Amino acid sequence: MKTVLITGASRGIGAAIARIFAENGYHTFITCARSTEALFTLQKELTDTFGSPCTAIPCDMSDYEAVERLFAQLPPLDVLINNAGRAYFGLLSEMSVADWHSVMDTNLSACFYTCRLAIPSMVHRKSGRILNISSVWGQTGSSMETAYCASKGGLNAFTKALAKELAPSNIQVNALAPGFIDTDMNRCLSDEDWNALITEIPADRAGTPEEAAALAWQVVNAPAYMTGQIIAMDGGWI
Repeated sequence: MKTVLITGASRGIGAAIARIFAENGYHTFITCARSTEALFTLQKELTDTFGSPCTAIPCDMSDYEAVERLFAQLPPLDVLINNAGRAYFGLLSEMSVADWHSVMDTNLSACFYTCRLAIPSMVHRKSGRILNISSVWGQTGSSMETAYCASKGGLNAFTKALAKELAPSNIQVNALAPGFIDTDMNRCLSDEDWNALITEIPADRAGTPEEAAALAWQVVNAPAYMTGQIIAMDGGWI
């Protein structure tokens, strides 16, 4: 049975990705840092609905020692999906150093941690897929979200460089860069701000986590020659 680890899986895009992999018979390992009740609820849902094994392991992906303990409980992975993320909205000049490090550790360093630990078994088997969930803001930037944009821009460069490093071992590394998706992270916007954003998007709506998950599944199952790509899904917005 194939295995997949999905970080930040308790809700939103991560949970939707977990559902599509469970539906397709993977042993799905899911993790999150804080919403543990939702994580275990999702574990039960996936097991009951699809009958394929699902293992929920709470973990702070920004803590390397915690990620090491997580990987000690995992079998060799066929697929690694780095979805855990943290947003920050505000002026850079008013951002604390602690908040800066929290965004960078969660959005970028965590991908280094998981890849560092997953890669050896993938290289040994000459097989593996890594998908990093980035953002359109990693390509274009957004006012009041400098740290978030910097972390996602770094993730894009990380993806391209690691893809070149692992291509000789038949391991594909790509990133998905969603635009405005209807998730809890974005539901903090006021109705006015939400509607203003929608008017900028040619598709005239927010994307759904299920759409992002469907594309993630397609990318993971794409021909092996596709690697090092940052694939946008934004309704024609950017």
